[in-house]
Amino acid sequence: QLQLVESGGGLVQPGGSLRLSCAASGSINRKNMGWYRQAPGKERDIVIVLDWSGIMIHVEDSVKGRFTASRDDGKNTVYLQMNKLKPEDTAVYYCNKVPWAQTDSWGQGTQVTVSS
Repeated sequence: QLQLVESGGGLVQPGGSLRLSCAASGSINRKNMGWYRQAPGKERDIVIVLDWSGIMIHVEDSVKGRFTASRDDGKNTVYLQMNKLKPEDTAVYYCNKVPWAQTDSWGQGTQVTVSS
């Protein structure tokens, strides 16, 4: 079972950028990985799915053209580059396998707050 540690969040003004990282305790080789987010009072939703080869096979409409995911299997790390951030992007961001199974634990997430 992977242990996941997300980092890189923070407070940013609208229009700004952040780069999130997600380090896994074990190999992510050949695994599809996803970035999820949970806004206050809402359910956790998937934002981007990155297949095992590094291709983004799913991108939520609201982040298209602004967010890019990538991976470095040698470092067992997944990244999320977020540009042109909007207040509605405010959420706790997580990474995990796709599809997620109930046996897959979640990390602590990293808080992203977009506000002036």
